[in-house]
Amino acid sequence: MSGVIEAVHIFDDNRSPILSHAYAGRPLSAAHLLPLYLEHPAPRPNLIYLANTNPPTLVFSLMHGNLLFLATSSSEIEPLLVLEFLHRIIDAFEDFVGAPLLAVKIENNYDIIAQLLTEMCDAGNISTTEPNALREVVEVEGWVDKLLGSISLPGKLQSNSNSNTPSITPTTGTALPWRRANVRHTSNEMYADVVETLSVTLAPSGRPLAAFANGTIAFTAKVSGVPDITVNLTSPSGKHNLGSFMELPVFHPCVRLNKWKERPGELSFIPPDGRFILAGYEVDLLPFTSGKSGNLSSSSLKLPVNLEMKTGMGPTGSEFEVRLQVNKIFGTPGSSSSSQLGRGGGPGRIGSPHPGTPASPLLDDLVVTIPLPADVRNLSDIRPSRGDASFNPVQGVLEWHIAAKEMSGPTSHFGLRSTVVGALSNEQQEDAFDPSGFGFGEYSYNEPYQSVPVAKVAQGSKSGKANEGGSDERDAQKAAQNKILMPSSASVNFSVKGWLASGLKVDSIVLDTRKSRGLGEGVKPYKGVKYLTVSKGGVELRC
Repeated sequence: MSGVIEAVHIFDDNRSPILSHAYAGRPLSAAHLLPLYLEHPAPRPNLIYLANTNPPTLVFSLMHGNLLFLATSSSEIEPLLVLEFLHRIIDAFEDFVGAPLLAVKIENNYDIIAQLLTEMCDAGNISTTEPNALREVVEVEGWVDKLLGSISLPGKLQSNSNSNTPSITPTTGTALPWRRANVRHTSNEMYADVVETLSVTLAPSGRPLAAFANGTIAFTAKVSGVPDITVNLTSPSGKHNLGSFMELPVFHPCVRLNKWKERPGELSFIPPDGRFILAGYEVDLLPFTSGKSGNLSSSSLKLPVNLEMKTGMGPTGSEFEVRLQVNKIFGTPGSSSSSQLGRGGGPGRIGSPHPGTPASPLLDDLVVTIPLPADVRNLSDIRPSRGDASFNPVQGVLEWHIAAKEMSGPTSHFGLRSTVVGALSNEQQEDAFDPSGFGFGEYSYNEPYQSVPVAKVAQGSKSGKANEGGSDERDAQKAAQNKILMPSSASVNFSVKGWLASGLKVDSIVLDTRKSRGLGEGVKPYKGVKYLTVSKGGVELRC
């Protein structure tokens, strides 16, 4: 595949084009491309083939916030290459103009955006995408230059004029494409943030069907010169099986792959300046539970919350109940985590660990989401034991929010019970229709105050058994009707600071002073590690 990227188009939330940048050929304009893209029904795939255009065109799309990014190519090209290029464009835009990325920021900084798009792709071939390398070639006008440019001072004219004075900064760039030259920091710091996203599916019995943790190691290096850093990782069972423990690992280009292959768990690299993604991985949580012994359950995964659901409750089967159990998870930080690494690891109160550290994980942002069938008209009598619950009839979703302060008490079991209300039947709709609008319905003023005569009461007592049988049949019919109104799943959103589902740990962060250059003698950078586990609806219980 030797295709090239022909153009990149950016549209705002109203789908109006705000930027178009052509690289090669004669690509479709934004005005012609957008209607062809919107012809496909939602959800639209990231790759669409337009066979009716001349020439036939491949359209790669990416949504970021309210912005739509489209890249086109009329020749065969690797799809993942183009999609990754769009992701790199978004990262570069946020790095230079600030996050979140908005249409007004792109319009106000068009000079910077145009430079970025020109440097990142040359004649359709992807060129420079590293943020540090882009910092060397993209000119960003600071507030001082803007001020001097607006008032036109003589000093400004002299600084822009040609001079024979030699420049202090060298014109040659660094040999490392991901690190800019002449890096200087007054305070040298190194931070590692390990974030894992849970993806767990539980059967109605609570047995895990699938459980994965997708991890990302974000590293922040604010160190002068050219530092040589080694990060050592360890698993709950040690370093010996870390190669099989971390599945599908991906690394930043700065990582020395030979060192990782020889000694899995050792990340040796010369970092870019600032924050970057050092590595990514995936961990299958099921093989490390007690599944081999046949006692596999949700508690074996050591999740911070356990979820149970009962449906079809009540005399007519119109009620359901959700039970939530919050587990107290405490880690055992290693010696390196408590002594060498800082960043929030100190004690909060005398004799107690700081919340959000491995010694005292902090559970927050707990939300239980229950999707309901489209036939559910409303929910009545929503009764949560703690927190706040609300039903959105448009989206058909019941959300139950529990604040962190309500989970800090001695109670670790919470419950929510509600009743579903289905659509009105034809008879109910006719009874509910009142043309007068006064709500009298079929009420007649000629009826006696005692609507049931006394003589008929005795006759009704004789047919009591028949009425009971009829009511049981009606309840059975209502239960069968309400069965299709019951929720079929429930998901949990939460975040846990200071804890990882896989048990991965950063054992140490070592700066090799012998291999590093330009650091200075006696400089000891500050080191810190943070752990975070996030579940954005990833823990799902099926009913």
